[in-house]
Amino acid sequence: MKMKKRNILLVLLMTVSFVVHAHGDKQKDKGMLKGLDTPAAKVVLAFHEALETSNKELARAQLADDVTIYEGGRVERSADEYAHHHMLSDMKYLAAMKSETLEHQVTVLGNTAISASRSHATGSYKGKERDYEGMETMVLEKQNGEWKIKHIHWSH
Repeated sequence: MKMKKRNILLVLLMTVSFVVHAHGDKQKDKGMLKGLDTPAAKVVLAFHEALETSNKELARAQLADDVTIYEGGRVERSADEYAHHHMLSDMKYLAAMKSETLEHQVTVLGNTAISASRSHATGSYKGKERDYEGMETMVLEKQNGEWKIKHIHWSH
């Protein structure tokens, strides 16, 4: 139980740290990239690439079976639930958008890693022009020697 409380505390601290940086001077925080060469970050980047190229199998392989995904006030509670519900629509959406990473920081804390990023997306989807800044927080866990995405929170 102590480990779970520690991990929750670490996630909260990283989220607060990210929010503080995200609300800082726009020029100062532009292009903040950290920890992207870590094995945990490579899983996050592979997940993004898989979604952008509509590679359902590769995207699913990056997720822990019991991943929780928060997006738009909804929750998906497993990788299979996400794969059968919103993954395909996310892939279609991302295929129509042009996205630029503004900031991405990955911090590894033992068998837990936290990925926090901001991006700017533009494009047209379902007849509507889109132009927004999105935020993403992921928590990864090392399971049987492999990094898996355990939690995702997307907002824009």
